[in-house]
Amino acid sequence: MTEAILLVGGKGTRLRPLTVHTPKPMVPAAGVPFLTHQLARARAAGVEHIVLATSYLAEVFEPYFGDGSALGLHLEYVTEREPLGTGGAIRNVAERLHSAPGDPVLIFNGDILTGLDIKALVDTHRTSGADVSLHLTRVEDPRAFGLVPTDGTGRVTAFLEKPQTPEEIVTDQINAGAYVFNRSVIDTIPADRPVSVERETFPGLLADGAHLQGMVDSTYWLDLGTPQAFVRGSADLVLGRAPSPAVPGRRGDRLVLETAEVAPDAKLTGGTVVGPRTVIGAGAELDGSAVLEGAVVEPGAVIRDSLIGAGARIGARTVLDGAVIGDGARIGADNELRDGIRIWCDAEIPAGSVRFSSDQ
Repeated sequence: MTEAILLVGGKGTRLRPLTVHTPKPMVPAAGVPFLTHQLARARAAGVEHIVLATSYLAEVFEPYFGDGSALGLHLEYVTEREPLGTGGAIRNVAERLHSAPGDPVLIFNGDILTGLDIKALVDTHRTSGADVSLHLTRVEDPRAFGLVPTDGTGRVTAFLEKPQTPEEIVTDQINAGAYVFNRSVIDTIPADRPVSVERETFPGLLADGAHLQGMVDSTYWLDLGTPQAFVRGSADLVLGRAPSPAVPGRRGDRLVLETAEVAPDAKLTGGTVVGPRTVIGAGAELDGSAVLEGAVVEPGAVIRDSLIGAGARIGARTVLDGAVIGDGARIGADNELRDGIRIWCDAEIPAGSVRFSSDQ
């Protein structure tokens, strides 16, 4: 049995206002909390026991997922009293693991949507004899990421900070946020203090001569840390570009959940998701967008690449393009909101008062 730690303690600051009332892994993507997709993919790969390392809004997780039996899993929950960083969070849940010292433990972040072959990563770890194995992916522009070069056998040779000049870009490989640790390595992480696995644990292990193995898997990968990325990831799940056994319906141009009301002439395309108890009015056009539970889109509204929070209302003929509307917000008729604008939870914008906006 391979067991896993899932890091779900982040505050999701970059995703606000989506995360004001909801922890990032619980924001719906393709009709269910994003965490559901990760749990389902882990179970499909043979994982049976997962410990969730929680912190921000920790009380939300267990009431929804319970003991995990509905997903064929055994779930446990450990809440940090103070933020401990990625390494500290891993160490903080160690006592809930059942693995022997030499057994592999899968660790993954709660904000990465990926098509990673989990079994292949575990197999690579076992066959290479590594202490830690990392999922690496290649990106066209690695300047926003730390770089992870490897030798001809896939062994990690360094962990490099974000490159500042073209000469510093020595590889296009980056840390993709999924790891396999030998159980014994987890016990070497300092307890009861913040630790960054990326900045402290991995470089420290490498300096001590540990074997860190990289496995490049360049299938679908997306960091859902921004609202725009989150909306894209949800649409990609619906369209079938991103794999998940947890999408609640057939993949295609649209996903309409039960209890939603959609006018016959409304047009839903590009992987648009319409959540439960939502209302989509006559002639509305939605492309690549997500409308969360209980929201209302009035007739003639045009919504592209946007996310509408739970209980929000979008007025007639209003145009949204790349916008994020917080839970309970009210956008009056005949407004035009574009270019990454974020409207806070419960905010109200009168009819016809905004015609455009730059990124905020």
